Amino acid sequence: MNYVPDFTIVTDNWIVLLRGLWVTIQIWLPSIIMGLCFGFAIAQARLSERKWLSRSTLVYVELFRDTPVLIQLIWFYYAFPILIGMQLSPFAAAMLGLTLNTSAYASEIFRGGIKSIHRGQMEGAKAIGMTHAQAMRRVILPQVIKRMLPALTNRTIEVAKMSSLASVISVHELMYQGRLLSSTYYRPFEILTAVAFIYFILIYPGTFLAGRLEKYLARSN
Repeated sequence: MNYVPDFTIVTDNWIVLLRGLWVTIQIWLPSIIMGLCFGFAIAQARLSERKWLSRSTLVYVELFRDTPVLIQLIWFYYAFPILIGMQLSPFAAAMLGLTLNTSAYASEIFRGGIKSIHRGQMEGAKAIGMTHAQAMRRVILPQVIKRMLPALTNRTIEVAKMSSLASVISVHELMYQGRLLSSTYYRPFEILTAVAFIYFILIYPGTFLAGRLEKYLARSN
């Protein structure tokens, strides 16, 4: 094999990769934030004593958990506009798909964490005059956040990696720019290796800090 890697192609086009990285961050962080917020609301609905509400949200959760993310992104870009009569931009379709997918998985994390707390604690909080929201905020969530942290961290990492699928619907994020450079210069080894390294640099600090936080919370028990 006489192939000689030449990573100058990466340094010569760093601005293109940086532009793609910025778009990746713009998709990733809002999807996580909104997905967690929606997920918590869905978890509350899943735990509701109203069967119609809990069952309808169960259908929602299973719909997003049991279909591939790639299909969801493509559906929101090509099929969803037929229902609403308005074409979504690739970025909006990717954001919507990742947010709703995240909310489905996050809801199960929240639901599992909340159910792990003995229901007597909620009843006791209400007995001393707290509303459901106050009991959740002051009693339940401070306990379950420690238990949910590893799962939420993994979900955050998964969304960062799933954002690369947005390149399929022409969102100009990091993977899209990497594929574009690869096809332009016929140097997939250098370009895609650089893309993988950038994803690692993007994701690893959050993983490391979450691990340190998890150990700190464990020691504080």
